[in-house]
Amino acid sequence: MAVAVPLAAQAAPLDFFRNFAVETTSVTLPDPTKSIIGQYGSWAAGLRPSPPQLSLRANRSKSLDAWRKEALAKVNELVASPPVHSVPKVTVEKKYVFDGLEIEELSWQLPHGRPTKAVFLKPAGVKNPLPAVLGLHDHGGNKYFGWDKIAVTSETPNPLMTRHREQYYEGRAWANELAKSGYAVLVHDVFTFGSRRVHYEDVDGITWGPNYAKEKKSDAQISTPEEIAAYNAWASDHEHIMSKSLFCAGTTWPGVTLAEDQMALTILSQRPEVDPNRLGCMGLSGGGLRTVYLGGLDQRVKCAVPVGFMTTWSDLLLNKAYTHTWMIYTPLLSNYLEFSEIMGLRTPRPTLVLSNREDQLFTLPEMQKSDEILKEVYKIAKASDAYKTSFYDGPHKFDKAMQEEAFGWLDRWLV
Repeated sequence: MAVAVPLAAQAAPLDFFRNFAVETTSVTLPDPTKSIIGQYGSWAAGLRPSPPQLSLRANRSKSLDAWRKEALAKVNELVASPPVHSVPKVTVEKKYVFDGLEIEELSWQLPHGRPTKAVFLKPAGVKNPLPAVLGLHDHGGNKYFGWDKIAVTSETPNPLMTRHREQYYEGRAWANELAKSGYAVLVHDVFTFGSRRVHYEDVDGITWGPNYAKEKKSDAQISTPEEIAAYNAWASDHEHIMSKSLFCAGTTWPGVTLAEDQMALTILSQRPEVDPNRLGCMGLSGGGLRTVYLGGLDQRVKCAVPVGFMTTWSDLLLNKAYTHTWMIYTPLLSNYLEFSEIMGLRTPRPTLVLSNREDQLFTLPEMQKSDEILKEVYKIAKASDAYKTSFYDGPHKFDKAMQEEAFGWLDRWLV
């Protein structure tokens, strides 16, 4: 997710976040004669077929199952997730009751990187198998933190995360609120965030320019808001290096993220407190992006709610690619599916899309166009009642009103 400078980092100069920052919440319609790549915009936008080759809109004569099989095979090929051959051992680091919830702090070791840390929450004392949601944390230009952006486990949370939730979630730790309403919820750090972040001391072979930290402190030495802001600035500048390196490795950033999210979904589904037939996923912004890929490509997800992340490839190409993370892009995928149609792969399974009319990261006409495309996909699949988009006033956010609609949608399909 690429958003206004997170409150956690406001001690740093704005240009520390040039890859992510949006300096104003005002929204103007783009000039159709111009683009972020100049005179090449209209030419580039016309290169792709419309509808794309594997869009359900271009394959109406095929059965839904035959279309999905072909489309999923191609998307999985392009996403190129690295293999994870077995479910890792899950370690319970801590277990306690807080705010009416039974909470477990967990960790597991994937084949790559440091151990993943996660938190599992469920209503205290409940024994029956519960519907479950994989909570997908946002990007926010803040890679120092992960699961603690949307979950709280003590009376004294990190004040930077308190401010983060005030900015984007109207002060709510929505994973806690969802668990209180009768769900099992798992929130994990994903690739390059929180416990999975890249450490200064592990990096070598690149030039440390003026926007990087002045000295290569070890990760254990980072503690102050200024040091965290400096780390987040470095992580922002490091994204293009990570993405290009992943391409060289034969994979993609969406593929790596998807693999980690799918493993977390497997771990959640195998818990004794969870009904594996009632799984959902949800998240804002970077979490909304993760919901698109996970909800679209993993058929175990019965109900999906992407928040603050739905638009078209043309919107990114012509207007907004500069505001977004490299986590989005799967090369050549736009030839086969519109961005919203990644989520459309899950039809007829239920999907709720929540968007903000003044979202700085997208243009309203293209958000509306993506809605029309998904409506058509669900209509072709004879599943119109399983799809809904709601537009809210305001900038990029997942506020209480949006959360309540999301919870209601999950209740409708999972409870």
